[in-house]
Amino acid sequence: MDEVLAARRARPARLFPRLAGAMIVFPLMFAPAVFAQTHPGQAQLVDEVAKDTGKSKASLNAILDGAKMQQSIIDAMNRPAEGKPWRDYRPIFLTEQRIQAGADFYQTHRALLDAIGRKYGVPPEYIVAIVGVETFYGRNTGKYKVLDALTTLAFYYPKRAPFFREQLKTLLELPPNHLAGPLDTLTGSYAGAQGWGQFMPSSIRDWGVDYDGDGKIDMKGSMGDIFASVANYFSQHGWETGGPLAVRAQPDAGVRDPAVPKDWRPVAPVETFVAQGFAPLQHLNPGRDAQLVRLDGPSGPEYWFVFQNFYVITTYNRSPMYAMAVNQLAQAIRERTHGSAAR
Repeated sequence: MDEVLAARRARPARLFPRLAGAMIVFPLMFAPAVFAQTHPGQAQLVDEVAKDTGKSKASLNAILDGAKMQQSIIDAMNRPAEGKPWRDYRPIFLTEQRIQAGADFYQTHRALLDAIGRKYGVPPEYIVAIVGVETFYGRNTGKYKVLDALTTLAFYYPKRAPFFREQLKTLLELPPNHLAGPLDTLTGSYAGAQGWGQFMPSSIRDWGVDYDGDGKIDMKGSMGDIFASVANYFSQHGWETGGPLAVRAQPDAGVRDPAVPKDWRPVAPVETFVAQGFAPLQHLNPGRDAQLVRLDGPSGPEYWFVFQNFYVITTYNRSPMYAMAVNQLAQAIRERTHGSAAR
């Protein structure tokens, strides 16, 4: 025993550093990995995506760590074009330049557009009008990194954080063949929409179409995929082939404005609104279900009967002004290319 004690006393500088090192190293060896959280809520989102997809947390964190919060995105969200009245909103999209460019675009891709229109039951001019309103026929698909946009809105924009968090989660979960390129290279709108038709990640997942059959849904580089995805979106949301969109209504003197509904789904037969003092300015089936929209036009209030296909467009963008702009641009393009606007 004395010899053992003497040996320990003789080697204190050698023994204790080793013991101290072991005390530090062993906990680090067996403790679970802990990742720094660049954005508030990032860790929980990464946990969910990793659980759903089997992707490594390290790779997911690396992707999100590279995303930047951008105040300009939040500023843009707080001043959307849809905040303008119809008299100011309409001139943005119903310009001679945009109408003629749409007609030229339709003629260039006419065979493809007509084939897709027949397949999905959606008039080609409405596919063209969506692309025209969203990105000016592909000229402006957005300058923001999609990851920056969705990260900013998911983690730093409480007003709509649940929606954008779900979009960010979906983006991280999409397989590579559903995207136009690597995640960190994708660009789009300040809201994170991508491609010529400005699809959000959930729309790519649910309604994107690989029309050209190359094994990839490319919303930027494949005209077939772009057009078919828009048409499929309309079809899956209840587009009525050959159905009307909007017809101007004339109110009786002193009639009360209709209440603003929660959405623009048709809710009552045309004859119901006629009984309330709103007369259609062209023949309509009195039994067809409609909704009534009031817009602030350049000469005062405009009243419109709107129908199922108008409602379908508002699922793409909830604003009735957006749907009306798409409708009127489509009619103008059809008139320019077919000689009449009979839709």
